[in-house]
Amino acid sequence: MITHTQGTDPFWPIVEKAGKEAASAVGAEFEYKFAPSGDMADMAKLVESATATQPDGIVVSLPDADALGGAIKAAVASGIPVITINSGLDSSEKVGAIMHVGQPESLAGEAAGRRAKAEGVKKALCLNQEAFNTALVDRCEGYFKSLGQDLNMIDVSNDVAQIKTRTAAALEADPDIDALLATGPHVCEAAAAAVEEVGAKVHLSCFDLSARVIDLVKAGNVKYTIDQQPYLQGYMPVVLLHLYRSYAGLLPGADLPSGPGFVDATNVDAVAAQAGTNR
Repeated sequence: MITHTQGTDPFWPIVEKAGKEAASAVGAEFEYKFAPSGDMADMAKLVESATATQPDGIVVSLPDADALGGAIKAAVASGIPVITINSGLDSSEKVGAIMHVGQPESLAGEAAGRRAKAEGVKKALCLNQEAFNTALVDRCEGYFKSLGQDLNMIDVSNDVAQIKTRTAAALEADPDIDALLATGPHVCEAAAAAVEEVGAKVHLSCFDLSARVIDLVKAGNVKYTIDQQPYLQGYMPVVLLHLYRSYAGLLPGADLPSGPGFVDATNVDAVAAQAGTNR
């Protein structure tokens, strides 16, 4: 299993944990890799290195099909079944993967936008921590599609201090902004701190979960967050590869959507115990 931005995003340790637990359940050896640099070229090299060991299967996130597609296609050409996860739904089949497990990001963004519009949002800003990541762009575009507004998105980086600084600067530069969509849990946390620092009244909604995001939802500082269920993204591909290899290509007839689902004031207490571990 090879993923992107592990080490900066609290989402990925849940995926890794789930992959290990699935491998244990089916009796498989499991290796988890990520490029600490976050660079797509380094991630592609990890796919190439994994291919050279000829594993029974590769699970890989696909945030940038242009950068990773060649390495994934080479793995497929060597006879290794590949399942993509998380990002890259629209590109999964093109790079030769047998299926994709993840959230349809455009639809998730649209769902967030419909709710924001119903809750009175007039002018929004989307905070994207990975400008190269097509999945995050899809979230932002879907959000603004439902709002009926032109895309308004800034790159806040993956550095929490920079996220806070850039968000605060954007709010101070345009006091008409009354909503923020944060496309990751650490972005959500930093954005909430920026809103508090500026003293703005902002409708803040987010993607993914962490213990702190749960606290923000409970406090009413975050209206809702969208759970794409990282545990499913880690667990199911390992099981599916096991079935594929063991039962002559046995697979579901379609990609497996892992979300979206809303976590808000109505269900946050039930979800809280799982946040940061299995949710």
